[in-house]
Amino acid sequence: MYTKNSKIYIQYNIITAFISITLLILIYEGWILFLKNNQICIKTLRIIDIIEILIFIAIVSILIFISGGYLSNYKFLFLFIIITSTIQFGMKCGTYVSAIGSIFILGVDILSMLLNTVNKYFETDLILSGVFVLTSWLLGYYVKVENEYREQLADLVNKDELTGVYNHRFFQDSLTRGIAQCKKENSTIALLFIDIDHFKYYNDLYGHQKGDYVLREIGCILKNNIRDKDIVARYGGEEFAVILPRTSEGEAFLVGERIRSKIEEYEFEGEEHLPNGKLTVSIGVSYFPEKSKNKEELINSADDALYRAKFFNKNRVEIYYSILEELKGDIEDKHIDLISSIKTLISVINAKDRYTYGHTERVVIYCDLLADKLGLSEEEKKILRYGAYLHDIGKIHIPQELLNKKMPLTNDEWNILKKHSENGVEIIKTVDSLKNVIPLILHHHEKYDGTGYPNGLKGDKIPYLTRILTVADSFDAMTSNRPYKSRKSYNEAIEELKKYSSIQFDSAIVDAFIEVININKHVFEKVR
Repeated sequence: MYTKNSKIYIQYNIITAFISITLLILIYEGWILFLKNNQICIKTLRIIDIIEILIFIAIVSILIFISGGYLSNYKFLFLFIIITSTIQFGMKCGTYVSAIGSIFILGVDILSMLLNTVNKYFETDLILSGVFVLTSWLLGYYVKVENEYREQLADLVNKDELTGVYNHRFFQDSLTRGIAQCKKENSTIALLFIDIDHFKYYNDLYGHQKGDYVLREIGCILKNNIRDKDIVARYGGEEFAVILPRTSEGEAFLVGERIRSKIEEYEFEGEEHLPNGKLTVSIGVSYFPEKSKNKEELINSADDALYRAKFFNKNRVEIYYSILEELKGDIEDKHIDLISSIKTLISVINAKDRYTYGHTERVVIYCDLLADKLGLSEEEKKILRYGAYLHDIGKIHIPQELLNKKMPLTNDEWNILKKHSENGVEIIKTVDSLKNVIPLILHHHEKYDGTGYPNGLKGDKIPYLTRILTVADSFDAMTSNRPYKSRKSYNEAIEELKKYSSIQFDSAIVDAFIEVININKHVFEKVR
């Protein structure tokens, strides 16, 4: 039968336990709310986790002290901290917590003995300490096995089976999370797109098994030459991607250059029979937020940079650049968003028709050199450069199957294609700073004898800068492979320019352009 004092003691313990547990829950809920409402980095989170465990240990220790010390019935509460910490952080953390709990309860028992108090609970607490340690070991082992199993499942879901790097889906998810994190932290994220040069040639030469071997080896090289925080994935086919969190453009370029040189130095079987005698990669670099506003723009800009690297003689690293960036200093603030939209449209055109991408880049180069030869002013050079970059923007309205058709176009299809110059004007006409570029976009298919389109302008009625663009545009069209016709050689194209001088082209501009071609032929060969 309980005495009155023992009943009071039991009631006191119950009330104390209730208040302590309630306080513990309130502190925990407040702690979770604080973490949700604050942007905490991963390193800080680890420190917070340690503090959280120590707070719980302190609360349980205080509860044991105020509920009788070595006589307390709440020593078992350490078991809950051991279980939760082991499940959350693994065996090592659980062992530390069990050691702290064991030392505490046994220390209280030893302290009571030193005070000449008879302690009949020491043996029980010794067993309880053993239970603490055994729980952390057994549960920790189970957690370890469970984590390994989850990692194996994650690998099956997230890893590319052939190369061992992450797959396309994991890449997309990681990039989405990375950009969201950048927005929270006001930081940057860089992206590398990597494509194997002449890989189709290698596959055709040695077969797909050898090609798979190359993909596996490059996957290993990539994994060995990135930082712990970086993510490498197979984007598709022979193309890889590397996500570089909290990385500047310059740092991303250095990572790309290191990867490029490592692959160039690696000895692949049969690479001596490739066009350049080595198996190499081309790499495109872009980063968020300066070069892109969202995930789609980041991917498109890195892809554009990659294709720039591909036609600039391959085996190189190219940082994304758009001539439209130069416009931002010249245009009104109200048109900034439109310029960004035009950049997006150009990326879409590039994705629809890779000929247009390489063609535009080369026409810009031709126009720059020809502008110097003709002694144009800086303002005229700028207008010509913008016109060369934007002259095909109206192709955004042309169906992809028409742009890439391998058979000659029908009359109806040709009429649709001829509308691209007028469509291009419609896109940019609201931008006051691009007013001077409109004639180049609208009239770059006019002919010197008046038989061109859309207005049949003749001779000097065609704006001078437009006549320059027409020569550069036509020369590159003649010397490029199209789905429906093969390219001409440089000499054949020069003869074509001479043949149609004063018919399709301004003869003075043709003469100047031929001189530019002959002087800079070595430069032009690099962009093929």
